[in-house]
Amino acid sequence: MSVLSLHQPLWEKLQARRSQLPHALLLHGQQGLGKLELARAFAASLLCDRPQPDGQACGDCPACHWLAQGNHPDFRLLQPAALAEDDGEGEGSAAASGSKKPSQQITIDQVRGLDDFLHVGTHRQGLRVVIVCPAEAMNRNTANALLKTLEEPLAATHFLLVSHEPDRLLPTIRSRCQAVAVATPERQTGVRWLEGAVPGLSDEDAARWLALAGGAPLLAADLAAPGEEGRGGKVTKSRSLTLLADLNAQLIQGSKMNPLSAAAALDKTLKADKEEGGRGGPGGLKLLVIWWQKWLVDLTLCSAGTPVRYFLGETTALRQLSEQADTEELFKFNRLLAKYKALSEHPLNTRLFLEELFSGYAAIFQGRPRRLS
Repeated sequence: MSVLSLHQPLWEKLQARRSQLPHALLLHGQQGLGKLELARAFAASLLCDRPQPDGQACGDCPACHWLAQGNHPDFRLLQPAALAEDDGEGEGSAAASGSKKPSQQITIDQVRGLDDFLHVGTHRQGLRVVIVCPAEAMNRNTANALLKTLEEPLAATHFLLVSHEPDRLLPTIRSRCQAVAVATPERQTGVRWLEGAVPGLSDEDAARWLALAGGAPLLAADLAAPGEEGRGGKVTKSRSLTLLADLNAQLIQGSKMNPLSAAAALDKTLKADKEEGGRGGPGGLKLLVIWWQKWLVDLTLCSAGTPVRYFLGETTALRQLSEQADTEELFKFNRLLAKYKALSEHPLNTRLFLEELFSGYAAIFQGRPRRLS
């Protein structure tokens, strides 16, 4: 299903601004809302020769064909090589197939590579569009290189910056853009979209995955979708779902969990996932920490006697755990997780990292239980 159905009011507002579009927009919101897809659709509508009445690209004109083939002369997508698409539209596909590990950042060479693109005439005197996603993947030097271009806007040129964490951007970058908040869709809108995106998903399951994803439909679709077809035609679990299931299996044990054994089990899962080309390693570890934080939110909510927000399917287990939890240790561990989230991208030793986190979690159930008032 089209991501535009999740953001129809925003799409209409963007189309209404076409006649007086600023040189740079900053589309920001939580990850998994479809911001990049929205930016792509808007870029396509700007470049299209014959846009439809609702502003969407026609899909049939030469400009639309060039864009679909990844060779439109007036379009560029800057993203980390590690995220570059297989069609080579990103700036790092060559590195992805080379000998060294693809970069997780947008490099200064990618930004400098825009010079020739920006200083030649546009095709048929049309518009020129550059998407930068995620914008926070630029380090300070790269951001400053882009800033020079944003400070001296060129005619008929539009930048669409996409950001999951706009606070990580340089203030000078943010000041040169008009911010456009991409809101989390209403629950029922997200559920309907998710049911269309993942065939066979029930209302109940769609609501469960959407809650776990914090209301982000695309993230929920990744979690709910089955994995690849393996031997004998058997469809495996998605890699992200396997990581989540293994984490839950440990957290749900509470006081019965052995921190060292739990760390060893999750470390094994991450390594196996990495070998299969999944999210194992730093990326998978950060994902686990994010899920862990959501688990703590629900545990805290249960301690206060309020409904869970994320793990709807584990409500009963969370309520039982909340009866055993020492709230002082719960808040203490929550602060520790916030600190370790940043470290999860570059851990010195994944096994030791997990051991410390599981030890902190176990301490929640080893003290004197105290209910929230």
